[in-house]
Amino acid sequence: MSKTITAVYSNGVLHPEDPLPLKDGQTVLIQVLQVLTDETASSIEEVIQSLVAAGIVTPPSRRDDIEPVSEEACRELAQRLGQYSGKPLSEIIIEERGSI
Repeated sequence: MSKTITAVYSNGVLHPEDPLPLKDGQTVLIQVLQVLTDETASSIEEVIQSLVAAGIVTPPSRRDDIEPVSEEACRELAQRLGQYSGKPLSEIIIEERGSI
Protein backbone atom coordinates (compact mmCIF):
# COMPACT_ATOMS: atom_id res chain seq x y z
CA MET A 1 0.00 0.00 0.00
CA SER A 2 1.26 3.46 -0.85
CA LYS A 3 -0.51 6.42 0.71
CA THR A 4 0.31 10.07 1.31
CA ILE A 5 -0.78 11.33 4.72
CA THR A 6 -0.45 14.42 6.86
CA ALA A 7 0.92 13.90 10.34
CA VAL A 8 1.94 16.11 13.25
CA TYR A 9 5.26 15.45 14.98
CA SER A 10 5.04 15.85 18.76
CA ASN A 11 7.43 14.64 21.48
CA GLY A 12 9.24 12.30 19.11
CA VAL A 13 6.05 10.68 17.74
CA LEU A 14 4.23 11.19 14.44
CA HIS A 15 0.46 11.52 14.87
CA PRO A 16 -1.47 10.99 11.60
CA GLU A 17 -4.47 13.27 11.05
CA ASP A 18 -6.56 10.37 9.68
CA PRO A 19 -6.67 6.69 10.74
CA LEU A 20 -4.39 4.35 8.80
CA PRO A 21 -5.28 0.81 7.67
CA LEU A 22 -2.29 -0.75 9.42
CA LYS A 23 -1.94 -3.75 11.69
CA ASP A 24 -0.62 -3.22 15.21
CA GLY A 25 3.17 -3.42 15.15
CA GLN A 26 3.38 -3.16 11.34
CA THR A 27 6.53 -1.48 10.05
CA VAL A 28 6.18 1.33 7.50
CA LEU A 29 8.60 3.42 5.46
CA ILE A 30 8.32 7.17 6.07
CA GLN A 31 9.67 9.78 3.67
CA VAL A 32 9.68 13.38 4.91
CA LEU A 33 9.25 15.59 1.86
CA GLN A 34 9.00 18.99 3.50
CA VAL A 35 8.78 20.29 7.02
CA LEU A 36 5.84 22.69 7.18
CA THR A 37 5.41 25.46 9.67
CA ASP A 38 1.87 26.30 10.76
CA GLU A 39 2.04 29.43 8.59
CA THR A 40 3.22 27.51 5.51
CA ALA A 41 0.65 24.76 6.03
CA SER A 42 -2.22 27.26 6.27
CA SER A 43 -0.95 29.06 3.14
CA ILE A 44 -0.87 25.79 1.22
CA GLU A 45 -4.38 24.93 2.44
CA GLU A 46 -5.64 28.36 1.32
CA VAL A 47 -4.15 27.87 -2.15
CA ILE A 48 -5.71 24.41 -2.45
CA GLN A 49 -9.11 25.74 -1.34
CA SER A 50 -8.87 28.56 -3.91
CA LEU A 51 -8.05 26.10 -6.68
CA VAL A 52 -10.98 23.88 -5.68
CA ALA A 53 -13.35 26.88 -5.49
CA ALA A 54 -12.24 28.01 -8.97
CA GLY A 55 -12.89 24.52 -10.34
CA ILE A 56 -9.26 24.10 -11.38
CA VAL A 57 -8.69 21.02 -9.25
CA THR A 58 -11.00 18.46 -7.70
CA PRO A 59 -10.14 17.02 -4.30
CA PRO A 60 -9.83 13.24 -4.24
CA SER A 61 -12.87 11.37 -3.01
CA ARG A 62 -12.39 9.69 0.34
CA ARG A 63 -12.24 5.93 0.13
CA ASP A 64 -12.07 5.00 3.81
CA ASP A 65 -14.45 2.09 3.21
CA ILE A 66 -11.91 0.14 1.14
CA GLU A 67 -10.33 -2.74 3.02
CA PRO A 68 -6.65 -3.53 2.39
CA VAL A 69 -6.01 -6.62 0.27
CA SER A 70 -5.01 -9.62 2.36
CA GLU A 71 -1.74 -11.45 1.77
CA GLU A 72 -3.76 -14.56 0.88
CA ALA A 73 -5.64 -12.67 -1.85
CA CYS A 74 -2.35 -11.31 -3.22
CA ARG A 75 -0.88 -14.83 -3.33
CA GLU A 76 -3.99 -16.17 -5.07
CA LEU A 77 -3.83 -13.43 -7.71
CA ALA A 78 -0.10 -14.01 -8.24
CA GLN A 79 -0.76 -17.73 -8.79
CA ARG A 80 -3.52 -16.98 -11.29
CA LEU A 81 -1.32 -14.52 -13.18
CA GLY A 82 1.56 -17.02 -13.11
CA GLN A 83 -0.50 -19.36 -15.29
CA TYR A 84 -0.22 -16.84 -18.12
CA SER A 85 3.57 -16.57 -18.25
CA GLY A 86 4.79 -14.74 -21.32
CA LYS A 87 1.43 -13.14 -22.13
CA PRO A 88 0.89 -9.38 -21.89
CA LEU A 89 -1.51 -8.30 -19.17
CA SER A 90 -3.91 -6.89 -21.79
CA GLU A 91 -4.32 -10.37 -23.34
CA ILE A 92 -4.95 -11.92 -19.91
CA ILE A 93 -7.68 -9.35 -19.21
CA ILE A 94 -9.32 -9.94 -22.60
CA GLU A 95 -9.31 -13.72 -22.02
CA GLU A 96 -10.85 -13.36 -18.55
CA ARG A 97 -13.61 -11.09 -19.87
CA GLY A 98 -14.54 -13.59 -22.54
CA SER A 99 -15.62 -12.76 -26.04
CA ILE A 100 -17.86 -9.75 -26.42
